[in-house]
Amino acid sequence: MERTFAIIKPDAVERKVSGKVLAMIEEAGFNIVGMKKIQLSKCEAEGFYYVHKERPFFGDLCSFMSRSAVIVLALEKENAIADWRALMGATNPANADAGTIRKELGVSIEENTVHGSDSPESAAFEIPYFFSQLELV
Repeated sequence: MERTFAIIKPDAVERKVSGKVLAMIEEAGFNIVGMKKIQLSKCEAEGFYYVHKERPFFGDLCSFMSRSAVIVLALEKENAIADWRALMGATNPANADAGTIRKELGVSIEENTVHGSDSPESAAFEIPYFFSQLELV
């Protein structure tokens, strides 16, 4: 079994589509082994997205991710990282395949509903950024 990390972003929580995202996750065969609703501070968002620090969108991304509540998730299944990336869809909802979360629920390239680990290395950083071992079941 492999684990990956996911965030239901502020735009989705604000629009009250979190339940739809969770249903799509479970229907795709993922086990939710960790889940909590939190409010990131700007500093916490900057720490989480530090790999993008030099990118021009870094400030806007951190402001967006700290503007309201998010739902953080640890997901588990065979091929979890690749399967989660496929279920999320392309970053820009306009380019995402039908049936993906971003195509069905995303608003724009900036407000695209979900985040997900892109590699085993990022999952190894992202999961413990938000969850202790005691919180993963």
